[in-house]
Amino acid sequence: MAGKKRDKGQSHQTRPVRIGPPKWVRMSPEEIETLVVELAKMGYPPSMIGIILRDQYGIPLVKTVTGMKLTQILEKHNMAPPIPEDLMNLIRRAVNLRRHLSEFPKDKHSKRGLIEIESKIRRLARYYKRIGKLPPDWEYDPEKAKTLVARHITGAQSSA
Repeated sequence: MAGKKRDKGQSHQTRPVRIGPPKWVRMSPEEIETLVVELAKMGYPPSMIGIILRDQYGIPLVKTVTGMKLTQILEKHNMAPPIPEDLMNLIRRAVNLRRHLSEFPKDKHSKRGLIEIESKIRRLARYYKRIGKLPPDWEYDPEKAKTLVARHITGAQSSA
């Protein structure tokens, strides 16, 4: 057995092994890279850029065509978000849940959900600190998160 056997979580899709881009992709890697940068300038997050490229331009996966992941392209052009998108989405959910709990303090299920979301935030932050995407002194603080989400929302609206 190659790796450690886990009890759960083995079922998932595996992408087919492919050397080079699919035949139907007509754009060059340079054109795709400039398109990614343009979409980022319009204020789209990385996940939305991937969906736009897939649905409107027929590019199934940026990495197979350009050799770089979408976030690597954004980092190369200094356009990557300061906080990774998945972490930002969790922080946004936690802020919304805290607002809900301020209105409905007896909602026990939401309290438990908040505990679970904040635990995911801390786990993900630990990972991003380890790989260097977040500074080592970055900490999750619910009060700072509220201003961070507000700033992120207004920043996304002003750039779009």
